[in-house]
Amino acid sequence: MRKLTYLVASTIDGYIAGPDGSDPSGNIFPLEGDHAQPLMTKFPEMLPVHVREMLGVAPENINFDTVLEGRGSFQMGLDVGIPDAYPHLRHYVFSRTLTPDPGSAVRFVADDPLKTVRGLKREPGMGIWLCGGGTLAAALLPEIDELFIKLNPVVIGKGIPLFAGGFQLNRFTLAETTTYGDSGVMLLHYVR
Repeated sequence: MRKLTYLVASTIDGYIAGPDGSDPSGNIFPLEGDHAQPLMTKFPEMLPVHVREMLGVAPENINFDTVLEGRGSFQMGLDVGIPDAYPHLRHYVFSRTLTPDPGSAVRFVADDPLKTVRGLKREPGMGIWLCGGGTLAAALLPEIDELFIKLNPVVIGKGIPLFAGGFQLNRFTLAETTTYGDSGVMLLHYVR
């Protein structure tokens, strides 16, 4: 069975974006530093298409062949003119309000996220990457098999939390920690 992996950047106080939900890349989460190249090498799928092209990263998938995101995360791409940031992956967007573009390969899902993910996990293929957002992560928490948290040395006090939902106790085990000394970023790997 395929794994669902929540791979996301976070602040020390557990936020994945600021209060307005805008793209945290660059301002909250630095794109440069001693963590950047190792993370791009370990997870090349996480690079949006325009960044892959700019950096000359081969369109090879080594971990995932499917990406899931909520409406807010997807909107960040739309806001900068990118209707499909991950054409190298099967791309699912969970939204009850967005209308699918008939020419797009992005699949829009208005149904129960848990039911959809359980079906995807039974299909053959590589891993499934949950790239955001916090509301979708909370809805999918029972199906998340592992977490890769890119913990950034910043506190913002308010924003979109890692898991934006009600109380649910779910235990994970810390499997691995990688610290990048110059940038202060830590990659925390948890497994269920």
